[in-house]
Amino acid sequence: MSTTPPPQALSSDAHPGEGERSAEDGLFGWLRPLGPHGRRAFAGAFGGYALDSYDYFTLPLSMVALAAYFGLDSGQTGLFTTVTLVVSAVGGAAAGVFADRVGRVRALMITVITYAVFTVACGFAPNYETLLVFRALQGLGFGGEWAVGAILVAEYASARHRGRTLGAVQSSWAVGWALAAIVYTLVFSFVGDDLAWRVMFWTGALPALLVLWLRRRVHDAPQAVAVREQSPRRGSFVAIFRPGTADAPGLLRTTVFAGLLSTGVQGGYYTLATWVPTYLKTERGLSVVGTGGYLTFLISGAFLGYLTGGYLTDRLGRRRNIWLFAVASAVCVLAYANIPGGANTLLLVLGFPLGFCMSAIFSGFGSYLSELYPTAVRGTGQGFTYNAGRAVGAVFPTLVGFLADSWGVGGALVFGAAGYALAAVALFGLPETRGKELA
Repeated sequence: MSTTPPPQALSSDAHPGEGERSAEDGLFGWLRPLGPHGRRAFAGAFGGYALDSYDYFTLPLSMVALAAYFGLDSGQTGLFTTVTLVVSAVGGAAAGVFADRVGRVRALMITVITYAVFTVACGFAPNYETLLVFRALQGLGFGGEWAVGAILVAEYASARHRGRTLGAVQSSWAVGWALAAIVYTLVFSFVGDDLAWRVMFWTGALPALLVLWLRRRVHDAPQAVAVREQSPRRGSFVAIFRPGTADAPGLLRTTVFAGLLSTGVQGGYYTLATWVPTYLKTERGLSVVGTGGYLTFLISGAFLGYLTGGYLTDRLGRRRNIWLFAVASAVCVLAYANIPGGANTLLLVLGFPLGFCMSAIFSGFGSYLSELYPTAVRGTGQGFTYNAGRAVGAVFPTLVGFLADSWGVGGALVFGAAGYALAAVALFGLPETRGKELA
């Protein structure tokens, strides 16, 4: 994959003086153009996505305890992730339509309530089948939150700072992941495994507090509302699958290639997010506290990766940034999965670049997908392509689960690299959008 030439970003001539202006803005210069309403929207999207991440990671972190409690094999535990991600495609597409028809903030509140309620319900599951159903329903809210929150902020952000702004929103995923890892370490250290996994799910009630604040303090961008409400085709699935004609370009090509891009990136990411905790405990022999320590390096790299990727997506362009980190992520996956036994220090060190690369690639997604679609169908297009990618990419964790018994979890993780290769290829079917103004 590394021999493929990177797609070309827009030339620097299209943005005269951009480098100098960016330097003058300072590290947090992107916050100022949002204004007070935009900053509250940013806080709401940041908090929603962090708690979305927290609720998601309650399962992977509890996977070993769950498998022992219900007597599950690797294929059955991998199915938890697949079902969540497949159903999230339905939830994400529905949330996108809601966002275009009833508004971004209302759709955001619906998604947060949904994933919070069903995460808590997972803690009361009496058997494997019930837990699988509750986890699937949790996916309905999980699927829609990011797309809706990203669009809400993108429509407030300036074109010049949009990559950094959405990269900062994306970094909240690492915040939620870190919070989940901390709670996991505490809960599993003081509570027996048979109850600890239930406690982890019960703590998923936290997002309900965010909904109260969203309802009172956050509003859609006024300009986007005006444009969206004037369109007779807002929230239309037909529109995002309409082929182009001689008179007007269609969105079919964009939807197909954006879906492939999302499939590749998320197939690679969720393979790692689902199986690295199990890999560390079962094949590397780490304790609960030891696993938490190794995840600290991975999550620290992820947080910095989101912020760095957001900066680079504005500097290099959307396509070049994603291509760069697709290649780097594939290399890191192969290296991490092939560390020889006993070299746990190297495993610790490589966790940082692995987390950095697999997260930096996501930083451009919020701005890129928002810019690929017009305002009237922005929620529909972004919600569908991002979550269709989740659904198809969900095959990767399950495949790893079924192969783990014969190949070992570490050996099966190499399938994550194939996802990043697909993402690199998909970029050649998409345009560069850096500097595009949104309503």
